[in-house]
Amino acid sequence: MAVGMFDSFITRGWFDPEAAALWNETATLQAWLDVEAALAAAEAELGLVPQDCAEIIATKARTELFDLADLEKRIATAQHPFVPVLAQFAALCGEPAAGFLHLGATTQNIFDTAASLQMRSTVKLVLDHLDETLDALCALAGRHADTVQAGRTHGQHALPMTFGFKLAGWIDELGRHRARLAERFSESFVASLGGAIGTHAALAKDGAEVERRMAARLGLQPAGLAIRSSYDRVADYLSSLCLIAGTLEKIAGDIVFMQRTEIGEVSESFHLGKVGSSTMPQKRNPSTALKLVSLCRLLRGRLPLIAEAMLRMDEGDSSATNVTDVTVPEIALFAASATAMLRDLVLGLNVHPDAMARNLDLTGGLIVSEAIMMTLSAEIGRHAAHRLLYDVAQAVQSENMPFAKALRDRPELHRLSAETLDALLDPQGYTGASGTVARSIGWRGEVQGGSDPDLAG
Repeated sequence: MAVGMFDSFITRGWFDPEAAALWNETATLQAWLDVEAALAAAEAELGLVPQDCAEIIATKARTELFDLADLEKRIATAQHPFVPVLAQFAALCGEPAAGFLHLGATTQNIFDTAASLQMRSTVKLVLDHLDETLDALCALAGRHADTVQAGRTHGQHALPMTFGFKLAGWIDELGRHRARLAERFSESFVASLGGAIGTHAALAKDGAEVERRMAARLGLQPAGLAIRSSYDRVADYLSSLCLIAGTLEKIAGDIVFMQRTEIGEVSESFHLGKVGSSTMPQKRNPSTALKLVSLCRLLRGRLPLIAEAMLRMDEGDSSATNVTDVTVPEIALFAASATAMLRDLVLGLNVHPDAMARNLDLTGGLIVSEAIMMTLSAEIGRHAAHRLLYDVAQAVQSENMPFAKALRDRPELHRLSAETLDALLDPQGYTGASGTVARSIGWRGEVQGGSDPDLAG
């Protein structure tokens, strides 16, 4: 019976199936075996392992040859996650190849290097999702470069802007996350081979070269100093994945806010059969955006565990590695699934310019108070203009009077012609650089051609 969010029929649909396939038990075992095969091949190049034995190890490094049910029982009995795997592997290889298996390595070397392989594939998915999202957002920003809406601060109308400008803010921030994830991967997820405590004692003078060759075969950078008690590199990168959750949740929150019945400026995609409530038939909830918020919270909630896992006793500490062995796959799945969900949300986003125009008029022109103040500043000074517009604006809201009439009743405003005042009261004329920014927004991946050589494997 399935237990837990990743396998339950209730929540399994939240998670990107490609990412899940990278971290299931079969894929994890295969990653371990791939590292062992690369290790034997690297050692064979240096004459530490007979070439024919390395070839046998590579031939037997296939999950379909292993008895996973037996492994589960033996791991529970041994209370060690890898020794039973090595026992089956040795039996499959036979002698003399079995005697050269796992030479100079310790379990954490294999697990950490395998996690690097799995995370590389995961990050490739994340970057692909971000690329699709950024492309869609750039196109949407261009289409709505001049679609005027209310800019808000603290949940209140602030100044007019365009919807394209709002999207430009999302694009700019997501582009920085994408660049950060692509540029910093190779130095964070490396191939580690230091042996029991990181000294290469078992391989002596050949240890560093074996690690370098093993890393090259796996398409990773060598750790260099593979001290088992160090976890800052991985923690740094996982922190970056958690940071992106903040941006994704902010975007999802914006969409939830703008889809409110009273606002109605955007809505996520809807199809017949999608249900918002078991009792209220009319509901069209922003369910995708809300699931994205949930995923982001789950992702960020794992960061304290990663920070704590940096605290490792002595030169090796399974109380820390046990946590990361569980938490790293969770973070990977949350990150890949959240970016996939954002992509789907953006691709299905419906924009409602009529609602944006309607909402602009809710304050009867108060949203352009700054425009009038700045124009009047040339006549009476900014401080005096601010005081005047403050008095008028507060009176309008307190006494429920029309803004335009209140302005025309003030002698100081007679300095401005009726035509000028009418123009200033039009929100379309006070969007600043919104349209220019929206039309010109791009992201770093377009400039660089979107290539990520360190993730090619």
